[in-house]
Formats: sequence, C-alpha cells, structure tokens
Amino acid sequence: MSAQIIAIDAMGGDFGPRGIVQACVACLSEHPSLYLALVGQPQLLESLLAAYPGVDRARLQILPASEVIAMTDKPSQALRGKPDASMRVALQALRDDRVQAVVSAGNTGALMALSRHVLKTLPGVDRPAMVAAIPTRSGHCQLLDLGANVDCDAEHLHQFARMGAVLAQAQGVERPRVALLNVGTEDIKGNQQVRAAAALLQDSGLNYVGFVEGDGLYRGEADVVVCDGFVGNVLLKASEGLASMIGERIEAQFNASWATRLAGAVALPLLRRLREELVPARHNGASFLGLQGIVVKSHGAAGVEGLRAAIERARQQVQDDLPRQLAKGLAAWGAPGQAGEGRM
Repeated sequence: MSAQIIAIDAMGGDFGPRGIVQACVACLSEHPSLYLALVGQPQLLESLLAAYPGVDRARLQILPASEVIAMTDKPSQALRGKPDASMRVALQALRDDRVQAVVSAGNTGALMALSRHVLKTLPGVDRPAMVAAIPTRSGHCQLLDLGANVDCDAEHLHQFARMGAVLAQAQGVERPRVALLNVGTEDIKGNQQVRAAAALLQDSGLNYVGFVEGDGLYRGEADVVVCDGFVGNVLLKASEGLASMIGERIEAQFNASWATRLAGAVALPLLRRLREELVPARHNGASFLGLQGIVVKSHGAAGVEGLRAAIERARQQVQDDLPRQLAKGLAAWGAPGQAGEGRM
C-alpha cells in the first residue's frame, strides 16, 4: 500500500492542539503507511509530543506556522491577514504537493475561503460543497451541502449531485441513487430552486430517484442526498442533538431504579453497540468536494475519537485518489449545464 501524507492544522479547533496531537499519534500507530505533518507553533507542539517518546518521528514532522486563525475570525480576515496561519500553511503545503490532504478543526468559513483561494476548484465546479456520511437504516448516505453554501441555485445543486455520486461510487456504490431533500415527494413540492434542480437531474445521466424527505434519508432511500447548505447544516446539527438527547434519556431511564438498572445491565452490550454505530464522533469529518485537493473539516468540538475519524476520512480519500476521480466523473458530463453526456 502506498503512503498517505496528510497535513494537520494543529492549532485549529475549540480545545487546542493537545487532543489533536493525541489523535495523530494514535492514527500513526494504527496505519503504518500514514505520514503526518503537524502544522503550528513548533515549540508548543514539541512539548506535547514529548509525552509520546515512542512515536515514529520519521513519519511525523512539524511544519512551522506562527499565527492562528481564531474561531471568531471572519473569512475576509483569514484571506487578507495572517499569512503565516497554520491553516493557510497547511493548504499551501497541499497546493505545492508536499502533502496529499489537509485536516482542520478550525474556523469553517475561513477554511472554505482559504481552500478556494489557495487550491482553486476543479473544472466545471462553481462552488465546493461540504459532504459527510450520515448513518441510515441500511448503512449510510452522503449528505451535501452541510453549510458551505447557504444560498444555492439549481445548477449548484446539480453540481453537488454529480460530485456526491462520484464520491459514493468511489466508496463502492456501483450506481448511486441520488435524491433532492424536500418537504414532500410530489413533483409540485418544494421551492423554485429545488424544482428547477429536479428538472436538471432528470436529464443528467445520474441515477436520480426524485425527492426524499428527512425521514426517508434515515430509511436509506438514497445513497446521495442533496440540499443547500442552510438546510443541510440545520439537519446535521438537529440530528446530532437528537442522537445525544436519546442516548442521555435512555441512560437516565436505566438508572432510575434498581429494577431498571438490572434491565440496563442485560441490554447494555446491545446499547453500547448501537451507540458505537450512531455516535457522531465516529462519522466526524466533512469533506470539501470540488477542490483541487483533499480538505477535510473536523467538528471544532471533536475529541480524540472524532479527530481520528476525520484523519481516517482524509486517509481513505487519498488512497482512493478522490480529486482525480471527481475530475474524471465531472468531465463525463461536460461543462456545467451540459447534461446527459455521461451515465453513472
């Protein structure tokens, strides 16, 4: 297996570099072909790495960056200021082919703005989209956009669908079912943009299966579900909150009395397995599709397990050579607006 070289924005996220360093050390021990570049303040990172004397430093380097983009910084500030920020240095390393992917838990708006500025988009892509795997009854589906583009027209949704289909196919789905998220499944339902996007997708060459509602997404009615970033972000955050609330309610019920604690002891192995499958940290890591490079955004509040999942997502996309597959898949349909030239 060929090596995967990934740059990690070590200064991003809500909790600082300590957990990021811990996640990187764990990933290196799990994947012998993985090489990581921690991007940030060398003195601080070296002091944290001192706690792991057994780490293979031949596979873990530090790229110096003296500045940090705060979670409160506006995208314009990230673009015009802080030229030596860890996020920018990591993306420049990707642009210059020194690494094969970037993972950051930092400011989402800044990461998207800098990614577009430094890496540029693939031919035929107007806007990159954030995509993540959402667990369903039968496995998972790719949901996009998750917040990179709040306002989208029909052609943007059409492009997201094409990119999502390529991603699903790269993950082994032979003919991905593509759907538009909507308030109903009837043709007359939805706003103007969604109905116009449906018209484009019906003649796109994709395996378009129509509209899907929120509950249909979790039933596994599609492999790729497309929406604008406003809807996608609300759906994602609401789903994470619901999963957390249900878990807490179940735990509280089992601890209510000795009888329920006894029942909980019997059911505990099953509940732990279910929690492992649905826990948001396991599915952490949203990819920025449409860039000339692999960029994965980790949740800012992710712990070590979540950060490991984001790094693993980037590692898998490097292994799959996702940008090349995206470029090839998008070229099958020609330029934007030229539908029906390829079949997927």
